[in-house]
Amino acid sequence: MTRVTGAITVAVVGARDVAKDLGKKGTSSDVTLYNAVRDGHAATIVEPTQFPEKLAPLLTALAMADRTVAVVNELTREVAESLAAVDLLETPVDLLTGPGVGEAELGRALKGTRLESLPVRPLDLPHLRAEVDAWEAPPAPGSVLVPIDHAFPVKGVGAVALGVVRRGTLTAHDRLRLYPSDRLVEVRSIQVHDADVRSAATGERVGVALRGVEAEELERGQCLAPEGALTVGARLSGRIEKPCPYYRGRAVPGLSAHLQVGLQLVPVRITGADGPTLALEADRAVAAVPGASALLADLSPKAGPRLVARLRLGPGAGP
Repeated sequence: MTRVTGAITVAVVGARDVAKDLGKKGTSSDVTLYNAVRDGHAATIVEPTQFPEKLAPLLTALAMADRTVAVVNELTREVAESLAAVDLLETPVDLLTGPGVGEAELGRALKGTRLESLPVRPLDLPHLRAEVDAWEAPPAPGSVLVPIDHAFPVKGVGAVALGVVRRGTLTAHDRLRLYPSDRLVEVRSIQVHDADVRSAATGERVGVALRGVEAEELERGQCLAPEGALTVGARLSGRIEKPCPYYRGRAVPGLSAHLQVGLQLVPVRITGADGPTLALEADRAVAAVPGASALLADLSPKAGPRLVARLRLGPGAGP
């Protein structure tokens, strides 16, 4: 197999059956991954398969992505919630439409969001495939960071974690911490799209055989990174950077919600507020890059979308 020299992870939201036309089906759970490896370029397309029944697949797909393709075939509640989530994030977006959506109707739906100024194009699958093949993950120098999205045991190999290198370079025999635990593990071997490699760069999707942990101890949201690279704690603070304009509740003390940090989705309770800065207490330890952004979600609103706001995490109050 040709060595991958460029890679991208793309979330496709808003319309079903588009992702499957962009790559070959791979790992499938609440999200489904499609892989396209052509001429040394590798694209991983992520579809939130079990959304809208569950919000987590949408948040996971968006958190995994370097770029988002939002496809609007009709303005349903599902599409509206997808667009509200995309609006809260800072990831580059391509906005595509089907023949059943009028320009004026879409303009009204996007008014007041960051999406209203985007160019809108009709969905053209051959053109989209060509574009995806040219996209690459942005450079992210620094110490290595690999959030885990799936894991499984392999006979004769042991625990294998799947994820995308979000920062730095992953190298065979690296000794890394498995956050948010304090366990140290060793990278036994690395595969990139079924090819054995000695190292993997930012943006590449990897299968990592790990020594020092069992497969059943691995779960989505854990991160491989050097000791000291991430903060860990259950008491957090977060400043509201962008509220969801469609959320009908209030982010006030006493609200029970969920916090998406990387690929971790954890129950939290707002325990205090000082203007836009919230004090949060999670039901378990959360690992985070200092100053990372996070999404606050209310999974049981009385009406409207389940998204509350984008937060910027600050120093926590302790474990």
